[in-house]
Amino acid sequence: MTQRYFNLEPNATPYNRTFLSKDELEARLRDYVDVLDLHKVISAYELAESVHEPIVRNDGTPFFYHSTRVCKILIDELECFDVDVLSASLLHDVLEDSTIVTKEVLEYNFGQYVAYIVETLTKDLQEQRQKPDEIDLAHVEKLRNASEDCLLIRLTARLDNFRCLEFNLKRSPISYINNTTERYIPLAEKRISNKRLQYIVRELKKERNKFLG
Repeated sequence: MTQRYFNLEPNATPYNRTFLSKDELEARLRDYVDVLDLHKVISAYELAESVHEPIVRNDGTPFFYHSTRVCKILIDELECFDVDVLSASLLHDVLEDSTIVTKEVLEYNFGQYVAYIVETLTKDLQEQRQKPDEIDLAHVEKLRNASEDCLLIRLTARLDNFRCLEFNLKRSPISYINNTTERYIPLAEKRISNKRLQYIVRELKKERNKFLG
């Protein structure tokens, strides 16, 4: 597994403004998955793009960029070509951001396992605003008992966010780093046989140290 997210060209696009286009996604998968599986991932891409289209992150970038970069990290850095995992990575926030898409819709279109992963990664945002610590601890506990794919996508999403911290993504970046370090990283460190999780842990720590100095 190799680190491939850096673009060292002088006029490179800032990381937080990069994204994985649909054509780039198709090119990456074409030689590794069959036509039906490729269609499944592309459909997940299109649904996520539609759901997240009006949403902008604190750094001024389209939220959908984040979803595509999570998928890109899985493919480029972790060499993951599991269509369920890739589909779920693209869809991991759609239940939070849509009043139309439901678990049942995801299950019908993408299968039971994808729907399970996305539901596991979903928080009640309204309740979280009222009881942030309680909801976060409950989410960590859910991940503790969930499949490793759920944890992999959650930590990959956090890694992408860590890489965006220098662009003022989070209002309280130190709190976000501490939360990840204290609650989420330990879940992955216990899965010592999962090389992908261990890679993400190492990258999270690199980004944390880079940001904190």
